[in-house]
Amino acid sequence: MAAFRFRGRDRGGRLVNGELQADNASAAAAQLINSGITPVRIDPAVAGSVGGLADLPIFQPKPDLADLMLFSRQMYALVKAGIPLVRALRGLADTNPNARMVAALRDVIDSLNSGRDLAGSLAKHPEIFSPVFINVVRVGENSGKLDEAFQRLYQYLSFDKLTRDQISSALRYPIIVMVAVGAAIGVVMGMVVPKFSAIFKSFGSDLPTPTLLIIAVSNFTVNYWWLVLLTATALVVAIRFWVRTAAGRLAWDQFRLRLPVLGPILHRASLARFCRAFTMTSRSGVPLLDALSLVSRAVQNEYVGEKIRGMRESIERGEALSRAAGSTGLFTPLVLQMISVGEETGRVDEMMDEMAEFYDADVKRDVENLGALMEPLLILVVGGVVLMLALGVFLPMWDLAGVALKKH
Repeated sequence: MAAFRFRGRDRGGRLVNGELQADNASAAAAQLINSGITPVRIDPAVAGSVGGLADLPIFQPKPDLADLMLFSRQMYALVKAGIPLVRALRGLADTNPNARMVAALRDVIDSLNSGRDLAGSLAKHPEIFSPVFINVVRVGENSGKLDEAFQRLYQYLSFDKLTRDQISSALRYPIIVMVAVGAAIGVVMGMVVPKFSAIFKSFGSDLPTPTLLIIAVSNFTVNYWWLVLLTATALVVAIRFWVRTAAGRLAWDQFRLRLPVLGPILHRASLARFCRAFTMTSRSGVPLLDALSLVSRAVQNEYVGEKIRGMRESIERGEALSRAAGSTGLFTPLVLQMISVGEETGRVDEMMDEMAEFYDADVKRDVENLGALMEPLLILVVGGVVLMLALGVFLPMWDLAGVALKKH
């Protein structure tokens, strides 16, 4: 037996609250109905001494793509089987491991019980459900094809997760290398250079400029390490706050697309996400202009999103989709030709789906070849650091050796 807290209305319509013992939520609901209470909400009772603040939904991790994929897949199966929405959502809330997702689903159930539609209920939680997700659900509700809407959302989220995993894989190798290089520089500057500095000073000879520069940096790092750490932390925090602003996000996303080697991968990944989202919204019945507005927020790159919003403005002025896409400078001539063919044949969604496959294949190939592409750049960086340190350390040693030979 478990404890459940409930909220419901009695025969007179008055709101009642309480707690009861039952095997599960369904058994608790049956008890309430038998006692003349119509349950509105039933939640497991949480003991005050167990869990604490860490168990509150606000301190739980935000649902990720895997959680939304699971939710979409389960809703597709339940709706297709003809199970009522409230019953389906209650079952998912009872079995979902994410506390924030459970809290959101229970709030959606309350909204449905109060007469709101599913899309409007989901829209109350924009931190979990994106505008694309909500609008596809709304179209599915209005057209009576809610199961197909959840199936398309599952497919779209699956491809989106695959693209993100590919990008994460692409970034992992250079990040590890640069962190290792940074750690090595820190050890050399903090531990190795001070010992050499003491040796060089004991000879009393003039030191080369590279050596003096390295010693100065090392002394500053050793004596003012707290200032270096504080400055680095403040810089990171400032950049994070700047990126959260509209102008900062736009500039940062544009900068990412211009990075050597990684920039083209991120660019094609954003375009693949655009094509997938456009195909899903188009096939779900979302109007073209609304679809472009939604997709511009789904590409996860503000610079690309601004270009897509520019496409919407061009179409509102009467331009064709292919011409509007060409004015953005994002697409290759081959892709623009495919869009034009899709317009002529009335199969734009199929052409967009083909383009998504095209971009996905490019991203996958580039990620697989990333090691070979990044090696020359990383070799230059590591080689430059080693050369600087070597010159700083060995030049004075060579000078001292030369002086010693002359004396002999």
